[in-house]
Amino acid sequence: MILETAILFGFALVILGVAFAAIRLVRGPTLADRIVALDVMTVQLVSFGGLAALQSRSAGFLDVAVVLALVGFLATVCLARYLERRILLKAEDLQ
Repeated sequence: MILETAILFGFALVILGVAFAAIRLVRGPTLADRIVALDVMTVQLVSFGGLAALQSRSAGFLDVAVVLALVGFLATVCLARYLERRILLKAEDLQ
């Protein structure tokens, strides 16, 4: 009873977190803000997979969560590298 209530409360908080991150993704004034918002959304979706695994008592959702975490990490690293190169190219153009 308490576990089911806690899982439902967790789902609500995760959905709220994804909604706030989506707002930051759309409205973010800089590219760095958008990258961080995308990373936060990925972490929230991984936690959604963990909660789904708890609720269904199935480990299949954990596999999906691990794959999503790896893809999210690689995407964040690639976007950060792109942002760094963009900043370096701007600095070279100013000199």
